Amino acid sequence: MDANEPIAAGQVTIAATPAEVYRLISDPPVMAGFAEEVYRARWLGGVTETAVGARFRGDNRNGRRRWWTVCRITDAEPGRCFAYEVSTPFKVPISRWQFDLVPAATGCTVIERSWLRVPRWFIPIAIRITGEPDRPGTNRANIARTLHRLKDHLESSKQPV
Repeated sequence: MDANEPIAAGQVTIAATPAEVYRLISDPPVMAGFAEEVYRARWLGGVTETAVGARFRGDNRNGRRRWWTVCRITDAEPGRCFAYEVSTPFKVPISRWQFDLVPAATGCTVIERSWLRVPRWFIPIAIRITGEPDRPGTNRANIARTLHRLKDHLESSKQPV
């Protein structure tokens, strides 16, 4: 597997502007509500908003398994791109996640990708922690669910009441 290639990717076109989509995807505590494994996120170090270098904690679950990670924002371009790197609490790299926003005729296309950054020696440990032996397959399925939840939320919020 090429380290430069994402292990999973997905995309969806949403009837919303890139700015509207960016406001949600760049707010980890809010975005956790759309994700599959991440069920809670909170800012670390007194930070309260997105900026390159800002960190947040992600609380994750798979069935009864629970674990947490530390994430550091690497890209924060409003309306264009949001990305972060994930590591264990002990600074072992795990992954990179990136959302790219592309204007589309009907709104905005959101492309979500993940890269595996974990060292080979940590893979068996990660499988025991998460219960997921097929990380690429799991991430593909989770990306699809997350993007469709995001789409449903943004498009339903535009419906007249």
